[in-house]
Amino acid sequence: MAERPLRIAATADLHYAKHSRGTLHEAFAEISESADMLLLCGDLTDYGLPEEAEELVADIRAAVRIPTLGVLGNHDFESSQPELVSKVLDEAGVTMLNGEAIEIAGVGFAGICGFGGGFGRRMLNAWGEPLIKQFVQESISHAVRLEQALAKLQTEKRIVVLHYSPIRETLQGEDPEIYAFLGSSRLEEPINRFKVNAVFHGHAHNGLLLMESASARRAAAGIFLYSRLKCGFKW
Repeated sequence: MAERPLRIAATADLHYAKHSRGTLHEAFAEISESADMLLLCGDLTDYGLPEEAEELVADIRAAVRIPTLGVLGNHDFESSQPELVSKVLDEAGVTMLNGEAIEIAGVGFAGICGFGGGFGRRMLNAWGEPLIKQFVQESISHAVRLEQALAKLQTEKRIVVLHYSPIRETLQGEDPEIYAFLGSSRLEEPINRFKVNAVFHGHAHNGLLLMESASARRAAAGIFLYSRLKCGFKW
């Protein structure tokens, strides 16, 4: 008997505020009926407040019946309480990944928020003012932690969960002037080296839904963008 595919639903940029309870209750219920697991790809809250996370958690507890993984997004850092936001979600059964890895149903998942910095030859380098060097170092740190998480996985199939984009191709539709703030090529290098099968990310509200990276062509490989949408991926 053929093994049943693992059905993955993903969403991002939920931006739950203090009075958002109920917004995605029906969508979460539908996802629980049609998917085997759910990925939350950052910007789960609007201002990074624990009480906003509680609003989201209320809908998750009421309607989600499948394993759920998540990463934080830039909005979730706005009030300097990312640990509390993650704690609220963790306590509701959402496995929050911040440079960690986990195996579910024989598939390995590695996740981290990611950071900006730009792409390819236009990528920002650590040169000049200390603040520029700090920005670049933060981008490098996220890539290194993603690499470390992927190194822990022993599974044949690997999925990466991010908020920021690892390639510029999925950002098409956004203003090119802000690409450097939407992701970084530094995230792509460990993804390619560890032969990751799929990547889910958010952050770019007007980007492409699905794009295969030209520099990572291989069977069943892809870079997936989920932004404000309920979408799915099936193996």
